[in-house]
Amino acid sequence: MPWERRYIMLLALDFGGTKHTAAVWVPGEAGWRAHRRAFSPPGADAGYDIGTMLALAREALSGARPAAVGVSFGGPVDFDRGVVRLSHHVSGWEDVPLQQLLETEFGAPAAVDNDANAAALGEHRFGAGRGLDSLLYVTVSTGVGGGWILAGRPWRGAGGLAGEIGHTVVDPAGPLCLCGKRGCVERLASGPYMAQDWLAGQEEEGEMSWPGQLRGQGAATGGRGEREVTGAMVAEWAAGGDALAQKILERGAWALGVGIGNAVNLVNPQRVILGGGVTKAGEAWWAAVRHAARETALPEVAVEIAPAALGDDAPLWGAAALAREAGNQ
Repeated sequence: MPWERRYIMLLALDFGGTKHTAAVWVPGEAGWRAHRRAFSPPGADAGYDIGTMLALAREALSGARPAAVGVSFGGPVDFDRGVVRLSHHVSGWEDVPLQQLLETEFGAPAAVDNDANAAALGEHRFGAGRGLDSLLYVTVSTGVGGGWILAGRPWRGAGGLAGEIGHTVVDPAGPLCLCGKRGCVERLASGPYMAQDWLAGQEEEGEMSWPGQLRGQGAATGGRGEREVTGAMVAEWAAGGDALAQKILERGAWALGVGIGNAVNLVNPQRVILGGGVTKAGEAWWAAVRHAARETALPEVAVEIAPAALGDDAPLWGAAALAREAGNQ
């Protein structure tokens, strides 16, 4: 049954590259009233993702109408117009007027931002950035993105593209990134690229040598497809002593640390907050990131690097904060 009308319900949506989440939040409450999640199959496009998200939202709302909608999207967004510019990982998202679509669908005001900006807002309002005036949030997962909070408010930049730390070049002679440049932080530090580099390193030796329990699996499938290896596997193998995995993970941590060090030199935030799946790689990874950031930053610049308090839900909580602002709640 729908909840009583005396509750102000906000709808929070998080469009990821492969994972979509819808949640209902009542301002003042510590948790979600409802929370639904679904994964996209390989080859899904924008139409599939939108249909999936609308179904999740309707299920979470259970017949109720939200006061406002907030959206975190995994790609560049024109915040002022509420338009998705594109997705680097899912086809069909070019210039989609997502804000308008959702306002028509739910009869409520909506706000759309990219996932890193949303996560920065979520951590600032509800997580590891509460009480701070400035912070940089960096997500390290399928890609590497960043979001700024300055003077207590999101800073999106003149064209809405501030915070793209993933495409900071740290090794001009490094491997080619999807953006067309070489040696970007994302190209060296993100999960899929680390998996790709592990496979490439194995192939250079002429045969696959699968660590641990996956040794037999690799031989059985006979495949060298990128999908058989993930960044999480590389981190696990590094912890187990695989030399190539350790080299790749350490290089990624170094690249991220250099990117962070340059960012704090430029803007000098009170705290840098890291989230995303790659941040679960272990203490050695965190130590390497902090060391590279400290070595890159000026001696006078404080470099405080902390894990996200909200975990994988940081963008979703940011979407809830966007909804609260859109609805003036």
